[in-house]
Amino acid sequence: MMGRQSGGQEKLFYSFNLEDHVPENHLLRGIDRYLDLSDLRKHLSAFYSHTGRPSIDPELMIRMLIIGYSLGIRSERRLCEEVHLNLAYRWFCRLGLEDKVPDHSTFSKNRHGRFRESEAFRHLFETVLKQCMAEGLVSGEGFAIDASIIKSDARSDHSLPGNEPINWKDDVRSTRAVKEYLTALEEENSVATIPKRISLTDPATRWTCAPGGPAFFAYSTNYLIDIDAGIIVDVEATPANRSDEVNSTKTMIDRVEERFNVKPHHLIGDTAYGTAPMLSWMIEDKQIEPHVPVWGKSKRDDGTFSNSDFTFDPDLDRYTCPMGNHLNTTGRATSDNYILYRSKNLECIDCPAKSICCPKTPNRKISRSIHEQSRDVARALSKTDAYKQSRKDRKKVEMLFAHLKRILKLDRLRLRGLSGAQDEFLLAATAQNLRRMAQWCTPLPTKRVIGHA
Repeated sequence: MMGRQSGGQEKLFYSFNLEDHVPENHLLRGIDRYLDLSDLRKHLSAFYSHTGRPSIDPELMIRMLIIGYSLGIRSERRLCEEVHLNLAYRWFCRLGLEDKVPDHSTFSKNRHGRFRESEAFRHLFETVLKQCMAEGLVSGEGFAIDASIIKSDARSDHSLPGNEPINWKDDVRSTRAVKEYLTALEEENSVATIPKRISLTDPATRWTCAPGGPAFFAYSTNYLIDIDAGIIVDVEATPANRSDEVNSTKTMIDRVEERFNVKPHHLIGDTAYGTAPMLSWMIEDKQIEPHVPVWGKSKRDDGTFSNSDFTFDPDLDRYTCPMGNHLNTTGRATSDNYILYRSKNLECIDCPAKSICCPKTPNRKISRSIHEQSRDVARALSKTDAYKQSRKDRKKVEMLFAHLKRILKLDRLRLRGLSGAQDEFLLAATAQNLRRMAQWCTPLPTKRVIGHA
């Protein structure tokens, strides 16, 4: 018999429990199990007034932001609409059916105000990281470092060449991002490298391009991960500049050691992190094994002798060429921290190997870094089995970047300024760690996780 739907809107009273309508295998249930916001109010208490009208609960806003960054809801206006309609989102935010969802403008006011002043997002990230450590997902044996470029909210047609004078005091350009940029310049009190182009809306961002693609303004998100379970142990926002990305490694390694008393046995990275000063810092200052390819241009591919064909004697501080002649030095380092070794013209002019050694110069010169000993240690490590395994483990951080852009939809920033980029990267890294705990540590009744793309 064909059924007919009965009128279901005539009841005056309903017995309804949100808990019963959220599936046991929903992603937010797993995230809620490991999200501890018990000390958030204490952390923010100094940034709220003790009088006046009660504000929106900060825990509610944090929970809504976690939903947005965990499930790829990039618009805060849309996030408010989704929380209003979705029962699982209401359950996660501790909202009843009749409770009002905050207006989207509330997030902007708090983010640029008390959340940023109190470093609430850094506090949230580290709270989640402590939970990851408690669950045994962080071994501290090996870390991997890498950076990924994220487009900033800056139009290319609203920019000027870097060498062109700009009146930043103009009221039209006096935005929050511009004020932050000018304050940072005053605090650094140094002459920075002039960029090729500078954005008038977000001057801290950098003009860059991917190989074979058009140029754009971008920031870099730098991840330091524990390779055991791929947990992000620190994240740092920098302009899309190679030197800034490499220097952020020191900041993150020191911060993790200071706040969590964790220092890796070895650090995995690509060639960008294999410069001589960086290798020296890892080995001499931090006693960390660099599982990093050594950066250098000493190897020749034109058929002539490379620097590796010469033997260095540390006791006599000289090189010996394949023909037995010596290259000596004055011992004075150049401005870029290299020491030059030269052979004698009289020995090279009649040498039978001159055509494959120095065919275009009267003698052979070799530049040796003052950190060459650290480079030798890195080269020796590159021949070990542990190093070969590290090259495979490095893919874990690349997978996190792919997940960040494709699943969490963070391929373009919504906030401007370096602090805005830092806020977004911290929230995204927090969401990724929560998702990892929810999927690794939660027993699921079925393989498919609802809410997981």
